[in-house]
Amino acid sequence: LQSCGGQVIPPVGYFQQVAQHVREAGGVFIADEVQVGFGRVGSHFWAFQLQGEDFVPDIVTMGKPIGNGHPMSCVVTTKEVAEAFMSSGMEYFNTFGGNPVSCAIGLAVLDVIEKEDLQGKALRVGQYLTSLLEKQKEKHLLIGDIRGRGLFVGVELVRDRLKLTPATAEAQEVIYRLKEQYILLSADGPHRNVLKFKPPMCFTTEDADLVVEKIDIILTGISFLLSLRLVLAFICSGGRQEMGERYRGSHAGKLATGWDSSLRHNAACVCVRRLHH
Repeated sequence: LQSCGGQVIPPVGYFQQVAQHVREAGGVFIADEVQVGFGRVGSHFWAFQLQGEDFVPDIVTMGKPIGNGHPMSCVVTTKEVAEAFMSSGMEYFNTFGGNPVSCAIGLAVLDVIEKEDLQGKALRVGQYLTSLLEKQKEKHLLIGDIRGRGLFVGVELVRDRLKLTPATAEAQEVIYRLKEQYILLSADGPHRNVLKFKPPMCFTTEDADLVVEKIDIILTGISFLLSLRLVLAFICSGGRQEMGERYRGSHAGKLATGWDSSLRHNAACVCVRRLHH
C-alpha cells in the first residue's frame, strides 16, 4: 500500500507488474512498511502480502512501529540483494547498528503484537470502524469514498460525488475541529482531501464510536453552513426561478432536502436577519 497516496488499494497483481518493469530497467523494488506493516492491515502482517504470497519485494524497510516510540528501524533484503551488496567490496558501518537495547525493545514489541493479538484486533476493529464510516457516507454527501484495510482507512471528502471535486477546505476544517477535541487526524492524497485513519494498534471499538460521533457532528455543521450560504444567495436573488433550480440541484441543496420544516424555517430566519444587517 502507498502510505501517503490517499489509502488507495491497488488491485491484486498490480505491484507484480510494477516490480517486473523496475527490475527489467535494472532497479530493485522496495516495499515501505513503516506505516502499514506489523499487522496494521489486519489480514496480513505485511501490507505487501495483500498482493499475494507469490510477491516478494527486493527490499523491505520497517521502522517506527518496531520500536513503539523508541528510535529504531531496520532493513530486510532478499539473499540476492544482500550478497550483491557484500560482494561489491563496499564497507558499511553504523555506530548505532545492532544496538542490544534497541534490539531488546524490538523483540518486546513483536512479542506484544503476538500475545495481545494486535493484528487480529486491527482486523476486527478496522471492520467495525469502516462499518461506522459507511453509515456516515449514507448520511453525508461530503463523503465520496471510504477505503482501506484494517486500521489503515481513508475517507475521501468531495463536493460532488459525480465529478469527485476534492473538498480540501472541508477536510482541513474537520481536522481542525477534531484537534480542538483532542483527536488527531491528518489529510492525505494529492489534493489533501482524504481523512487518514491510522490510529495506535490498541485502538478499540469504543474509540471508533467516539471519533465517528465527533466527525458526524462536524460534517453536519459544515453541511448546514454550506446550505445556509445557498439559502441566503437564493433569498438575495429575489427567489428567481433559475436561482431556485441552481439551489435544488446543488450539493448544498441536496443536503438540505432532508431538513425538517423547523430546520428550514430557522435557516430562512437566519438568512433574513443577515439580509437586514
